[in-house]
Amino acid sequence: MIPRMTKVEPRDNFILYVMFDDGQEVLYDVKDDIETISDFYILKSEIGLFEHVQVDKSRTCVYWNDKVDLPSDTILEYGKKLAGFTEKNRTDV
Repeated sequence: MIPRMTKVEPRDNFILYVMFDDGQEVLYDVKDDIETISDFYILKSEIGLFEHVQVDKSRTCVYWNDKVDLPSDTILEYGKKLAGFTEKNRTDV
């Protein structure tokens, strides 16, 4: 099952805070993507664009424009999971 997001917030230093349907909370560092994926450099070069992150209608992707996006499974796999979530307290939505 593709993880679905309920919330995304831009944080300082190109960090995304993401909350998923199952209650997991993740911090995802976009700086590596900015340095290694050419389309992502615009997030650094265009002042204020990073703060305009949005979740798509399917809730399986965040995006900034038609060239820069991140799928939810990548965010969940490579992001830093915040304390407090366990499979025991998981609620399926």
